[in-house]
Amino acid sequence: MFGWDGELPPPTVRTIDEMRPVLADPKCAHEGPLYCMYRDLAQSDADWTWLHAHKLRYDLTVIPPGNLCGEWVKTKGHYHPRNPCGVGYPEIYEVLEGKARYLLQSLDLLDIVMIDARAGDLVVIPPGYGHVTINPTMDETLAMANIVSTEFESEYGEYISRHGAAYFAFCNGEIRKNARYPRVPPVRSASPGSGRGGVPKGPLYSLIGDEKVLSFLNYPERFGPLFERLLTD
Repeated sequence: MFGWDGELPPPTVRTIDEMRPVLADPKCAHEGPLYCMYRDLAQSDADWTWLHAHKLRYDLTVIPPGNLCGEWVKTKGHYHPRNPCGVGYPEIYEVLEGKARYLLQSLDLLDIVMIDARAGDLVVIPPGYGHVTINPTMDETLAMANIVSTEFESEYGEYISRHGAAYFAFCNGEIRKNARYPRVPPVRSASPGSGRGGVPKGPLYSLIGDEKVLSFLNYPERFGPLFERLLTD
């Protein structure tokens, strides 16, 4: 299902009540789960062993289409902490099915970026950026995979305290600033960048076993030029 041929464990389900703190309309009525997360996947024992030996994890997230009182369904949003060298942990995503809209914001709120991606695109979240993933459709399920370091826990506090990301994306095409934020720049666009400027080419699962390609996820301090080029067009 959704671009995955192996077995799937029971998912972690994100409910409307868990999402209320980050919605444009916290009182929005909605029934059923908003999205599901399948963690720590592998299609073979050898792949699982390699991932864990290299402190990495492969996940799958499935986001059905929906309308949350005018707002597209989205993930909760989080930042990554810094690694022992003082550089934030990055992450890499692949859209498996459907369309995705990744809304990134730098921790200092000086840069807000929207990346539109479709099946086959890889998107790297650079150090120091929080991110929300949006399913910007009413008729397609978004399935995406990610590989990320297992050396940290995602930090949701900033998004919860500010009641969401710096902007809300609505089904009518409106991108509205979140009033809980101070002055922030307008949203700018960037391309996914798969295979450009040092970004790996997919499929993402095929990169398992390639220590050189995936080492940036635990040692981002070695890849400054890559991250500097990521969000430019």
